[in-house]
Formats: sequence, C-alpha cells, structure tokens
Amino acid sequence: MEKLDIAIKDFLINTGLENGVKQQKAVIIWPKIVGTKIAENTTAELVDFNVLTIKVKNSTWRNELYLKKDIILEKLNKELGPNTIKELRFL
Repeated sequence: MEKLDIAIKDFLINTGLENGVKQQKAVIIWPKIVGTKIAENTTAELVDFNVLTIKVKNSTWRNELYLKKDIILEKLNKELGPNTIKELRFL
C-alpha cells in the first residue's frame, strides 16, 4: 500500500496536479479548520486560482469570518502546505 501512495504522489507532482489536489482538499477539511459552530453556518464551495469561496448564512457571519480571515488562512495553509490558499471569498 505504501508503494501505491508513493506512486500516486509522484504522479501528481510530475503532472503538476499536486497543488490542485491540495486546493480541493481545502473544501473537505473546512469544518475541521473552522470548528463546528462556524461550519454549521458556512459551506466551503470551491477553490479557483488559490481562492477558496465560502457560502455564508448571513451578513453577520460574513463579517465575523472576515475578521478571522488571516487566522483561517494560516490554519488552512498549515494543514495543506504554504500558499496553497491565498485568499478567502465570502458570499
């Protein structure tokens, strides 16, 4: 199984897809990064050009997340790798 993991990782690196896979992982790990309360009021939608788009229940939550944006970006990139996500867009 370990050889398969290495082969897949090598394939992703050699084809230039590794960063795209990391970016899409941001959508999956969003609840882990922000916690239950925020995750209940938001949905990570997609990543495009290193920008993670987040759908937010209302403007109050959007403002709250905007204030925490730098902390969230730091946590995401700590988990995914440096500069994987460069910006958050709240809708």
